Amino acid sequence: MSGHGFHVHGPHDHELEHAAQGHGDGHTSSIAMFTAIIATVGALFGYMGGATQANAGLYKNNAAIKKTEASNQWNYYQAKSSKQNLSELAMELTPAKREFYQDEIKRYKGEKAEIKAAAEKLEAESKHWDEQSDEQMHQHHRWAQATTVLQVAIAMAAIALLTRKKWLEYVMYGAGAVGVVIGGLAAFHI
Repeated sequence: MSGHGFHVHGPHDHELEHAAQGHGDGHTSSIAMFTAIIATVGALFGYMGGATQANAGLYKNNAAIKKTEASNQWNYYQAKSSKQNLSELAMELTPAKREFYQDEIKRYKGEKAEIKAAAEKLEAESKHWDEQSDEQMHQHHRWAQATTVLQVAIAMAAIALLTRKKWLEYVMYGAGAVGVVIGGLAAFHI
């Protein structure tokens, strides 16, 4: 370009001017639109992945609490068993108080049955929370896989835009579709 109003363009200047004025071939616009849509979907998938991971941690915590409560019940059960055993021994050593110790043994057996039922119920609750946690972690992994594939699609979009290679666009669209499918699997708990 000279200072007297006469312009000399390089081979790429004309294309850059047309792209800047919005006269592109649609290639840039379609890749930009794809990238925006996939980035939005990826953000939603990322949110769901974080939510399921938080749920998994919460459920695992609930399982640990129930397991501790069950352990406490089993300790209480053992204490009642020890008292029952001592009453059985005392009954043998002091025949005069036999009836008293028989009543004590009967009482301890009844208390142990209730304690055992409570402990088993707490263990079942703990197992349920563990299963819920495992399910949430599976969901988290699905969401994370979907998000990762969509991030790869976005990276492929940038490379396709820079290189203008048609086959990279196909890879980009394919990766986007795979990411959405994996996200669908996560949404349907598969």
